[in-house]
Amino acid sequence: MSTRYQLLAILPAAALLAAGCTAMSDVGGDEGTVTLSFANSYPTGHPHTKCGIKAVADDINSQNIGVKIETFPNSQLGEDTERFTSLMAGDVDMDVQGSSALASTYPPIGVLDIAYAFDGADHLFEFFDSAEAEQLKEDFAKKTGARILDVWFFGMRHFSANQPIREPADLQGQRMRFPDSPIYLENAKALGAKATAVAFEEVYLGLQQGIIDGQENPIPTIADESFDEVQSHVSLTGHQTGSQLIVISEERWQQLSQEQQQALQESVSKTRAENRECIEEQEADVIKKWRTGGGPTIVDDVDQEAFAKRVDAYFRDTLSGKQAELYKTIRQSASE
Repeated sequence: MSTRYQLLAILPAAALLAAGCTAMSDVGGDEGTVTLSFANSYPTGHPHTKCGIKAVADDINSQNIGVKIETFPNSQLGEDTERFTSLMAGDVDMDVQGSSALASTYPPIGVLDIAYAFDGADHLFEFFDSAEAEQLKEDFAKKTGARILDVWFFGMRHFSANQPIREPADLQGQRMRFPDSPIYLENAKALGAKATAVAFEEVYLGLQQGIIDGQENPIPTIADESFDEVQSHVSLTGHQTGSQLIVISEERWQQLSQEQQQALQESVSKTRAENRECIEEQEADVIKKWRTGGGPTIVDDVDQEAFAKRVDAYFRDTLSGKQAELYKTIRQSASE
């Protein structure tokens, strides 16, 4: 999704290095202050920016702990994969990433983006605070050199199309755009959809010209990208609990004092609730506008149970190794 939002040119290599490499230095005249770059792929008005990285930066920068955070939204420091590579190299300090993007480096983490793995934001957060999640984060850090500080809710993902999508059979014959990553493409199969590869920045044109019949995203994204202009129905399938992981370079983390680490961890974690509230408020506002302002038809009588059963059977049959173990753990936690 980040390429759609890349409204600003990617910084030249020299500028990127200067922004990302944040060793102990004089910053704003305060000798010994550590400056951390905190990036994401979303525009300034997106909840993950205004109620996410900016909220954390404002909080940390207001404290007298020798840490300053500079924010870089809008993919200023590169697209998702590019930024995470830079983070592992130490050229970007903190980032907001979807688990599917991180799965290219550590595949088990991609399970967090499996359709119907979580029963909503509460379940997502409960799992992330569990011992099993702590082990996942430890394994991820060992493999990548990046530490996961917390998870933020991205919103529930839903289908838009020019017909209602109420049950798996309604997807037959529909060319649905899914992100081009292994987990999302598996989600398409599990849901019964025919995935069509279209770059995110070309989705609007693809829908307008009939190259694709529909797509799936959270409500705010559908509105922000004006997909509602070229789609007659939005079906509330809620087929994925969208999440974004807050990651920091382990090398940079170890350069912080215990006090600084604690302050940063607490700031990121307490922002979780505010960020979720921003996401849900924006979603509610969009749906209200659509219902009252002649927008797409909202289909809310979706048979989510039929979708969820199909997906669960598919992934229990196809996943293996650590991915299978993690998926079963997450689903088991839903019934506890």
